[in-house]
Amino acid sequence: MPKHQNDRLQGTLDLLILKILAKSTASHGYAIAQRIHELTGDRLRIEEGSLYPALHRMMNDKWLKAEWGMTETNRKARFYKITPLGLRQLEQEQNRWLELTSAVAQVLKLA
Repeated sequence: MPKHQNDRLQGTLDLLILKILAKSTASHGYAIAQRIHELTGDRLRIEEGSLYPALHRMMNDKWLKAEWGMTETNRKARFYKITPLGLRQLEQEQNRWLELTSAVAQVLKLA
């Protein structure tokens, strides 16, 4: 289901997760959170209470699929992979994010 145009800031986590999964093989939740943490130079830390509900919601929206597997430390975990529908959603989310940040930058520059 498409998001409302004004729902951009709330969708930031979706955008980050989709982007991480688009650039990697299947990953478990902890690895996704760690990758975001690494790529942002420790500026963003995704809490489990936000991450896992987002992953489940994106699976329900058919943006992700998941399979059980073993982690590098031999723990059972769900591994998430982006779907073709998720790739289309990622493109839309990226475009919305770029529009939003451009508009905010314009206000900051001119106000």
